[in-house]
Amino acid sequence: MRQRAARDQQRLDSGAVTSPKDLENLQKEIVSLAKRQGDLEDVVLEVMERRESAQERVTELTGRLESVQAKADDATARRDTAQAELDGEAESVRKERELVAGSIPADLLKLYEKLREQQGGVGAARLYQRRCEGCHIELNITELNDVRAASADTVVRCENCRRILVRTSESGL
Repeated sequence: MRQRAARDQQRLDSGAVTSPKDLENLQKEIVSLAKRQGDLEDVVLEVMERRESAQERVTELTGRLESVQAKADDATARRDTAQAELDGEAESVRKERELVAGSIPADLLKLYEKLREQQGGVGAARLYQRRCEGCHIELNITELNDVRAASADTVVRCENCRRILVRTSESGL
């Protein structure tokens, strides 16, 4: 567009065009080309401003993404550390359980495992202040007297939830 305007201006200045009508048309075309060039330059400036704004937004979002990714990486590392600790603790508890289970009579262990499966993972519960801590129901006086009358090596069970009751010195029995 600039080249065309320069060429037309050169033709006008050279005097090669002698017809007044052609001269007028050439001048109108030069003015029209200058206006069109100005419009296009405005469009280019607007596009450049929008590009700059978009680039700033990309930079901002990239920074935010890096921040969020760092937080996610930190959370993942903490989760993995916690999982490793839990796995170690679970293994320790499993070994301890195996040792304890080895000292319990087979029939009692079988009963416990059956109750544990039926009761959502808890096969025995502590008897504390007349209350079964498995079902959280207080034993009535008759049940409590039966538990008191049972010998220390007798397996007693809660009448409500059927779990094995563990009697301790805190039970008050």
